[in-house]
Amino acid sequence: MFVIAVVSYLLGSIPFGYLLVRLFRGEDVRQTGSGNIGATNVARTGSKWLAIATLVLDALKGYVAVLHVFYFADHHFDHLPTFGPHTVYILAAMAGFFAIVGHMFPVWLRFKGGKGVATSVGAFLGIAPAAVLVCLVAFVVIVGVTRYVSLGSIIGAAVFPVAAWWLNPETRDATVMAFVVASALLIILRHKDNIRRLLGGNENRFGGGKTESA
Repeated sequence: MFVIAVVSYLLGSIPFGYLLVRLFRGEDVRQTGSGNIGATNVARTGSKWLAIATLVLDALKGYVAVLHVFYFADHHFDHLPTFGPHTVYILAAMAGFFAIVGHMFPVWLRFKGGKGVATSVGAFLGIAPAAVLVCLVAFVVIVGVTRYVSLGSIIGAAVFPVAAWWLNPETRDATVMAFVVASALLIILRHKDNIRRLLGGNENRFGGGKTESA
């Protein structure tokens, strides 16, 4: 378990947004906009392609963190700790959680990272793909109606545990759900400034240039 947690954290902590902007534009993305390393802030450097690459890579690191647990289980099941019939999903949910933590608090950047949305999508996709689809629909609807990307991200994160329990029977385990709920809560808490602005009525809408959800 310890090895899975460490590997997942280190994988999640790879700051793709920072690295891509530094490599291709010679800039520090943390000096742009909000200072976030996610895709939204990368887009503010003027390169949509780097933003798209950041989004995809950030999602992939969450997905790979979970995928490596299933791969290990397929080839070395006898070496896994035993927690009952949901053992593999417990470890996969744990891997996803630590990948998200790594993205939010990367050791390489003094623990100042992104908000974990893209990484969580990748991690959750490996654990409960049907639930991710529900969350993406909710995200698109909320953003389409309100034009608040942050609100769509917050609601998507809040919906995921319920959707996972409902649509993916493998997640119906107390420990699996504990990691899933903890991941969702972390994402919501990382949007605390956005929540404050939403409540104050001064959050920027989609295209306004300051909303951060990556």
